[in-house]
Amino acid sequence: MRLTRYFLPVLKENPAEAQIVSHRLMLRAGMIKQASSGIYSWLPLGFKVLRKIENIVHEEQMRAGHLPMQMPTIQSADLWRESGRYDDYGEEMLRVKDRHGRDMLFTPTAEELITDIFRGNVSSYKDLPLTMYQIQWKFRDEIRPRFGVMRGREFYMKDGYNFDLTKEDALHAYNRHLVSYLRTYERMGLQAIPMRADSGPIGGDDTHEFLVLAETGESEVFYDSAVTDLTFGDRDIDYASHEQCAGVMEEFTSKYARTDETHDEALFNEIPEERRRVARGIEVGQIFYFGTKYSEPLGATVQGPDGKPVEVHMGSHGIGVSRLLGAIIEASHDDNGIIWPEGVTPFHAGIVNLKQGDDEADAACEAIYAAMEAAGLEPLYDDRKERAGGKFATMDLIGLPWRITVGPRGLKNGVVELTSRRTGESEELAPEEAVKRLVEIYAGHRVRGL
Repeated sequence: MRLTRYFLPVLKENPAEAQIVSHRLMLRAGMIKQASSGIYSWLPLGFKVLRKIENIVHEEQMRAGHLPMQMPTIQSADLWRESGRYDDYGEEMLRVKDRHGRDMLFTPTAEELITDIFRGNVSSYKDLPLTMYQIQWKFRDEIRPRFGVMRGREFYMKDGYNFDLTKEDALHAYNRHLVSYLRTYERMGLQAIPMRADSGPIGGDDTHEFLVLAETGESEVFYDSAVTDLTFGDRDIDYASHEQCAGVMEEFTSKYARTDETHDEALFNEIPEERRRVARGIEVGQIFYFGTKYSEPLGATVQGPDGKPVEVHMGSHGIGVSRLLGAIIEASHDDNGIIWPEGVTPFHAGIVNLKQGDDEADAACEAIYAAMEAAGLEPLYDDRKERAGGKFATMDLIGLPWRITVGPRGLKNGVVELTSRRTGESEELAPEEAVKRLVEIYAGHRVRGL
């Protein structure tokens, strides 16, 4: 992409309404524009990152054996009355009537609808286990939407649902989701700590939230500092193995880590004092096991091995896809702007032409641009007739991890400059070597489409 052909409405000043870093930088970098309170249009740069995050979520869900699908954003109230949640959910649910006077709602979550799909199509234990998920827009009418995409009313979310014959199988699904979530977050450059949490209106006894530590987090969290030393890495896990998935669950949840709703001061005080931590966290996902909470009232049963009907055990599992974008910025930025991790960056590198209109510099930039595209990388070429300082400021603001700077002086020596956004360190390389280095850097960060 060439910047002269791109829609990137960057702002020089900090917007007055933005209270936290991610909201401020997303507005300044031209990623979003507010349509109404807590509701945003996703402009090309923001939409591109959103799709990168979404594709990582899809890849890791399908790696774990989960099946993608899509449910409607508007649901009938009848199912929610059947489960008993229509009146219990509260004013966060946007309730509407269609032209025939029927009660409808804009979905905040989809346990009822997925259970209705299941009960109408699955009748035998032989069809289990089954886990399906979607990535869909949701709406919750927050009383005070704030912090941009971190606490908006409309949000993009992955919600998945497992159906199992026994509690043991359902808890394996719970553990399997924890493993897949750890992989997902690490691919995005995040450390998201699973913490014992409260189930809220979803219900159920077993639930963990995944929280990214940040000063702007909405949740107070209490944890053993040893949990921050844990990484999943590149280990190969067999998702069908109860033992392997349970082992990861034990490894990542045995040390104390809880949100304020489930905090136990006595247990916390058993941790060595030098490892006790109290901080703020941003929730980016949550997993639940709730047994037969929905299958019982909605009649979701299968014929068991003995021929008798069995109420299936269920769980639900969510990742805040749009919220993740804000969380990544909160965790990865500096005074000059965003610093995208390589796994989610909208473009793999920026090309800055220091002397647009110079034949040699223009030709070198075009050659680098073509070489990157041929290697499967996405460059953003700043081909504007703009001063060098302005081009550097734009690249720093939008946060591309790498920048190739091309100018007449360097070209006389046969080199361009490859600069890391995170460290600020630069290296002079021949143009073809700079592209080769980028190919090596991104070899482990390719995201496939669906």
